Amino acid sequence: MADIKKIATRDSYGNALKELAQEGADNLVVLDADLSAATKTGIFKKEFPDRHINCGIAEANMVCVAAGLSTMGLVPFASSFAMFAAGRAFEQVRNTIGYPHLNVKIGATHAGISVGEDGASHQCCEDFALMRSIPGMVVICPADDVEAKQAVKAAYKYEGPVYLRFGRLAVPVFHSDDYKFEIGKGEVIKEGKDVTIIANGLMVAEAIEAGKALEAKGIDAEIINISTIKPLDEELVIKSAKKTGKVITVEEHNIIGGLGEAVCSCLSEKCPTPVKRIGVNDEFGHSGPAVDLLKQFGLSAENIEKVAEEFVKA
Repeated sequence: MADIKKIATRDSYGNALKELAQEGADNLVVLDADLSAATKTGIFKKEFPDRHINCGIAEANMVCVAAGLSTMGLVPFASSFAMFAAGRAFEQVRNTIGYPHLNVKIGATHAGISVGEDGASHQCCEDFALMRSIPGMVVICPADDVEAKQAVKAAYKYEGPVYLRFGRLAVPVFHSDDYKFEIGKGEVIKEGKDVTIIANGLMVAEAIEAGKALEAKGIDAEIINISTIKPLDEELVIKSAKKTGKVITVEEHNIIGGLGEAVCSCLSEKCPTPVKRIGVNDEFGHSGPAVDLLKQFGLSAENIEKVAEEFVKA
């Protein structure tokens, strides 16, 4: 996919916020914890400085400020790295946003192993688990620029709390401009009959590449993008599981508490199916180039291909 345009979804986040305001979202406000250059909310700030609030390095306070603004009819997007937005501010997200079910959106960037050189302290692979555990919280991890922009705009229109996860690493843009994102709906990228591969975030592009390699080996994989982890598109998951009889989940997150567990919970109760989970295997990351780390932790097309081939042959 070297000839395909690559864009980091954190850039998509900043651009979508600016576009929303330009399109007439007058009640949109953006908060940041002194990271506007990194989270790309600086794109919004440059054009709408009066609607951007830098709360400083105080994420818990930022979340509470966002909660207060939402009670005044505004739609705040509170932005920071995933480690801080989901981790450091968890209590405030739970009690101040989740419990009263306020209309606050959390834009979390720099998630997962692909944060790279920032190391384990910043490589948040627990945010899906944390945010999924909050009642009423929608959890979204878009796969590319097109989907990320649409997810931000869908979150703005949605009444209630939403957690959006964006990446630091530039990823291939594979969606066409006519793609339509809908909260709670998955997407069949490629139909197949031998095995289902369900992915989200930057792992979708890797799953697509793995699917091409498997096809060359005579294995017909169904590739599904489940960008909304909660609420999960259970209908699509079950339909595909019934068709192929084997499911692989792929996520840039701990295999505990994320997409894999959501899929397993659904299938174990409603359509018992063998499942293999590809993700971070309950361990911390470490500093290094993002692409090298992804391969080391098995988050690559090559490993997806290997696991799928062995699974089908077994």
